[in-house]
Amino acid sequence: MKKVGMILVLVWFTVLTACAQSSSDRGDGKNIHFLYNFSTKSLDPHVDTSYVPLRAGITETLVRLDEENLTVAPWLAESWKGEDGRHWTITLREGVTFHNGKEMDAESVKASLERALQESIAIQNALKVDTIEVEGQYTLRITTKVPFPEFVSELVNPNVSIIDVSEGDIINKPVGTGPFQLKSFTPGSKLELERYDDYWDGASNLDSVTFSFNEDSNARTLALQAGQVDIVYRPEVATLDTLKERDGMKVESTATFRVHQMTMNLQRASLQDVNVRRAVDALIDREEIVDAILLGYGEPAVGPFLPSLPFAPSYEGRRDSGSEAAMKYLEEAGYRLKDGIMQKDGQPLAFTLLTYPARADLPLIAQVFQSDAKQIGIDVTIRQIDTPEEYMASNRDWDLATYSNLTAPRGDAGYYLNATYHPTGALNFSGAAEPELTSIIDELNQTVNPEARAALAEQAADYVYANVLNSFVLHPSTIVAYNENKVINWVTTRSEYYMISNLLDVK
Repeated sequence: MKKVGMILVLVWFTVLTACAQSSSDRGDGKNIHFLYNFSTKSLDPHVDTSYVPLRAGITETLVRLDEENLTVAPWLAESWKGEDGRHWTITLREGVTFHNGKEMDAESVKASLERALQESIAIQNALKVDTIEVEGQYTLRITTKVPFPEFVSELVNPNVSIIDVSEGDIINKPVGTGPFQLKSFTPGSKLELERYDDYWDGASNLDSVTFSFNEDSNARTLALQAGQVDIVYRPEVATLDTLKERDGMKVESTATFRVHQMTMNLQRASLQDVNVRRAVDALIDREEIVDAILLGYGEPAVGPFLPSLPFAPSYEGRRDSGSEAAMKYLEEAGYRLKDGIMQKDGQPLAFTLLTYPARADLPLIAQVFQSDAKQIGIDVTIRQIDTPEEYMASNRDWDLATYSNLTAPRGDAGYYLNATYHPTGALNFSGAAEPELTSIIDELNQTVNPEARAALAEQAADYVYANVLNSFVLHPSTIVAYNENKVINWVTTRSEYYMISNLLDVK
């Protein structure tokens, strides 16, 4: 506990000043100021990995996740059918307009989907679309390249948001169908949104929303305490007790479909030995990290999926953990501790560990791991990066990375398994290419029966665990703090997709 405490002291020693204009001083009607932890320089919904256009209420998808029932629910699509898993008929909702007043019809949706497929290889791999045809004004006929029973659930993906692609500047001003239209965008800083009066599901009572960014959790908390913002996503956990004591301050915490993991670059020579990967896994002190860094707002992870999910394995016979177990695994891999250095054939074992500041707990996890590894003679160099997805996809000069991933945002295991472990997966940063695992995932993609899908997902997760393709640290809770004397109808979602809605209001 002492080592974590010292790390926290160092990190929290400098208190940053929040830099956001007070929403109460705006003087432009009913406004809510929402402060988010990830910034973005692009609002192109088809490639933006921060999903800000959807989260800010600018865009919507054809279907959305029903988070209570873990099922897909209608949104811009009214209904769908595809009995054979390959030929799909999607009926669009009538009476929907884009923010420029144009009607959303089958032609405009087809154009939006085709642009998403053109702009993103990840979307091509996820949707497996062969052809899209228009039938009448509000019907689409979509054929996938192979039978793909979970096709509709992939349409939950924010990168398949529907926009009017005839508009010019999609990067800075996408035109969607959501309850709020974009007034201005300052890349990396904030969005100013205004109510869309003709929103199909009922216009918001708010006049405007400010959606701003700050990647420093202390600064986010201070901005809320100072009344400069109304809602803060992921405030600093060390300040939660103080926030709860303040009059009118509401703190909500909910378990989400997220895991913090130690991603392993399987293309690095040392990590190609499963015993080295087991040693890395054994060095992760999950209980201490949850207690000391998250202050209990989370739970230790064994695999990628929350234990409460129907496709999460039970993981019988878990591996040993701790420094002694790590030493044992390294000895099996041929390493010996000599002169205080873990080495093999005269070469020291050392790792380059990537982390990023937008999730405040990840750099702390990296430092705890670095400290524990040092105790058994392993040198860990921590490198901080800004955009993990871009860096890990483009560079192979790293060994490990603290990374946070949504594992069941569609209410199903298929998304995470395909994205992270299939050779074509957009988030396969470890470079996993395991024929047996790929075969399981391919079978999952063509299986309809829920029980059979759950069994295949468990089989895949067991394979990942047994072969330590990545290591899983914890399942964090999503924490949101807001001024309940002002804000009403805020909902902290498990998927983390849906934030600014037409129901959000002020007293």
